[in-house]
Amino acid sequence: MEQLFLHVLNVVLPVMICAGIGWWLAIAKAPYDNKIIGAIVAKVGYPTLIISHLSSTKIAVASFLDMLAAASLVVAGFAILGFLVLKAMQLPVRAFLTPLMHSNVGNIGLPITLLAFGDTGMAYTMAFVVVVLVSVFTIGMWIPAGTFSLKNLLTSPIIYAVILSLGLMATGQTLPSPVEKSFDILGGMSIPLMLLTLGHTLATLKVGALWRSVVLTLLHLIMAVAIASLLVPVFGFTGAERGAFMLCCLMPSSVATYLFIDQHMPEYGPDVAGFILVSTLATILVLPVALTYWI
Repeated sequence: MEQLFLHVLNVVLPVMICAGIGWWLAIAKAPYDNKIIGAIVAKVGYPTLIISHLSSTKIAVASFLDMLAAASLVVAGFAILGFLVLKAMQLPVRAFLTPLMHSNVGNIGLPITLLAFGDTGMAYTMAFVVVVLVSVFTIGMWIPAGTFSLKNLLTSPIIYAVILSLGLMATGQTLPSPVEKSFDILGGMSIPLMLLTLGHTLATLKVGALWRSVVLTLLHLIMAVAIASLLVPVFGFTGAERGAFMLCCLMPSSVATYLFIDQHMPEYGPDVAGFILVSTLATILVLPVALTYWI
C-alpha cells in the first residue's frame, strides 16, 4: 500500500508543482498573456502534439475511434445530467452548463495519464482531448453566446490534425523525418504551457459563492463516476485504455469555459470561476483516491 501511495504521489505532484509555478507567476505579477499562449497551444501545440504522438504510438485505429465515441457520450452525458441538475438548483443553464459539460482533460488529463499509463495511456487520452476541445470551442461557445455557427468547427486545426493522424495510423505511414522532429518539438511545448496557464488562470479568477461551487463540484464528481461506471463495460475497456478513460471522466471543469461565460454572461463569471477553482482543487484529493482504490 505504501508503494502504491508513493506511485500516486509521483503521478499527481509533478502536475501540481508545474501548475503551482504558474500560480506563482500570477502572484509575482510576471508578464504572462493567457490569451496569446492559449491561442498558440490551441492552434499549434495541440495539433502538432496529436499528430506527433498518434503517428508514433502503436494504437489501433478502431481503439482510438472507440475512445472518440466514448468521450462523445461522456460529454453528452454531462450535458443531460448537468441540465437536469441546473434546473433542479434553479441556476441559469446558459451560464453553468458549459463548465459542467467540459472537463479539463488537456491541462491535467494528458500529463496525469502520461505519468500513470505511459505513452499508450496518453494516446487514448488524446481522443478524449479532441472531443472535449472541439466541443468547448463550438457548443461551449454557442451556449453562453446564444448563437450557432459552424465556422469554429471548420476552421479548427485540431480536426485536420486528427484526420491526418488517422490516415497515418491506418496506412502505417510516417511523416518525413524533418517534419516529424519539428512536430515533436512544437507538440512538446503543449503540456508545460497548459500547466503554467492553468495555475496562472486559477490565481487570477474572481471567485463567487463557495457553497454553490462545492455543491456543483460534488455533483460533477457523482456524474463522472456514474457515467464512467456505465460506459466502461459497454465499450469493454481494459488496462491502460480503461484507466485513461476513467481518469478523463474525473477531470475537473475546464478553465477555458470561464472565458466564454465572462464574455457573454459576466454577471455569473465569479460563480463559474468558483466552481472551476473548487473542482480543480478537489482533484488533489480525488485523484490519489481514484488511482489507489478505483482505477
